Amino acid sequence: MKRLWLLLALLAAVSLACSFGASVAPSANAPAPTKAPPTQNPILFQDNFSDPTSGWDRVKSDSGSLTDYVDGHYRILVNEANSDVWANPGEEFSGPIVITVDAVKNGGPDDNDFGVLCRYKDENNYYFFVISSDGYAGIGRVVDGQQTILTGNGKMVPSDKLPKDPGVTYHIKATCIDKDLTLYVNGKKIASTKDGTLTSGDIGLMAGTFDTPGTDILFDNVVVRRP
Repeated sequence: MKRLWLLLALLAAVSLACSFGASVAPSANAPAPTKAPPTQNPILFQDNFSDPTSGWDRVKSDSGSLTDYVDGHYRILVNEANSDVWANPGEEFSGPIVITVDAVKNGGPDDNDFGVLCRYKDENNYYFFVISSDGYAGIGRVVDGQQTILTGNGKMVPSDKLPKDPGVTYHIKATCIDKDLTLYVNGKKIASTKDGTLTSGDIGLMAGTFDTPGTDILFDNVVVRRP
């Protein structure tokens, strides 16, 4: 009995030593370790326009142009020729920001313009990033009431990267990072430029007309992040 007890004690000691000192090779069938998902950059502002009291302008002019919440979207209708209409949430952003929004043409001519504003101080000072339903794009600024297109030799120019299908959703992204201003649509870089005239301000959404009135754009899911 004593010999058997000694044998059992020896086996227990070996087992205990193995549990503390030996490493176990992973099974060939063991799942690979997973990486933590990348963290999103901080959201500074967002609105899906489900709440019509979230702070955007609700205005209708004598000509019928309007800015308002409609069925979970934000609508800008421009009923005058050669005119732009915009709206702001009444925020203030300093430092580098990235603005994204979804836009869909709801009606009117393809010869239009629509997009986002950055570093908006007032109606006479802001940057704009715009595209059109017929495939044109540009980045510009308004300073002391004077409008300048900063890309395309001073005018909106056509881009083969812009879709022209009826009913397409344009995912517009504008980056305002120091002097670097860049426009992306549906993940593709469309235009970029450098300008350091304006350094901070509000964001905005805009739509406009050229010779034909009736531009009608629905916006959704606006987000402002750090880059």
